[in-house]
Amino acid sequence: MKLRNKSAIVATVAAGLLVLSGCAAGGEMEEAEEMDTTADETTEESTEAADSSAADLSGISITVGSKQFQEQLILGYMLVEAFEAAGADVTDQVNLGGTSVARNALVSGEIDTYMEYNGTGWATHLGNSDPSFDPAELTEAVRAQDLEENGIVWLGRSPFNNTYAFTSSPELTEENGGPFTLTTMMEYVTENPDSIVCMEEEYPNRDDGLVLLEEHTGLTIPEAQREIMDFGLIYTETGNNNCDFGEVYTTDGRIPALGLTLVEDPGVHLLYNVSVNIREEVYSQAPEVFDELAEAILSPLDNDRMAALQGRVSVDGDDAQVVARDYLVAEGIISE
Repeated sequence: MKLRNKSAIVATVAAGLLVLSGCAAGGEMEEAEEMDTTADETTEESTEAADSSAADLSGISITVGSKQFQEQLILGYMLVEAFEAAGADVTDQVNLGGTSVARNALVSGEIDTYMEYNGTGWATHLGNSDPSFDPAELTEAVRAQDLEENGIVWLGRSPFNNTYAFTSSPELTEENGGPFTLTTMMEYVTENPDSIVCMEEEYPNRDDGLVLLEEHTGLTIPEAQREIMDFGLIYTETGNNNCDFGEVYTTDGRIPALGLTLVEDPGVHLLYNVSVNIREEVYSQAPEVFDELAEAILSPLDNDRMAALQGRVSVDGDDAQVVARDYLVAEGIISE
């Protein structure tokens, strides 16, 4: 699989049109030959320019990791496929584990790169509070601090914001007459001690997780009403009305597919736009190429696009690596 060279293709087509227009206008063979020669030279120059600027990671060894959940698998395989297409020697460590596992592997040099969220970087990895709710400002702050303190470079920023959220079950949403807010959700849990809130194991213990919800509402979710389960099960169990509320990620394709309703969040949970994290030692070997690939991969990924990609995996049953590859091909980042 090779990176697509759009500039060379455009130059070739332009050269052909130039020859045709010359023949039509002058009708003289020598005029056409002159134009043809000029076109050939233009094509060669354009091709050389395109080749010199094409993403090339030849000779660079890089180990790509990811966290263990679905969105991270797709994002991780995007890096694997794009870097391999650029000629890098890639070691696939996608699906390492939770946030702390992936981060520790990056900082220790066990892996060289993975995708991370700006909110996680700010609160969890760097130990900050009072984050900005402007995505560019938050990412820039994380980028500067993590580079200075840990030698980790943050590349690009996705439009999508895959923040934490809760959904209500179909039956409970109907009973409520529409969506809950975070406050009315917590009031319902308090007033109904038999209600169940399903969460994955990280959320109650993270600085950017349950603590923010409880601080905002002034209410707590008792231990007896917390059901800790595998993240993937939360969607189906909430859809089957076995969880009254379920913790989710906002870009997950299973939310509409299973008839779940997002609990309205006025801005309690942190922003979670994603960037490529890469060790400075590796980044410095080809900074312009890594910048170019990170921008190409992330810039088209808004919430709807990310949810659609995830829906192919969670709803349609497609393989995450296939979904990642198809996305890169569709965006012209690699060729089939």
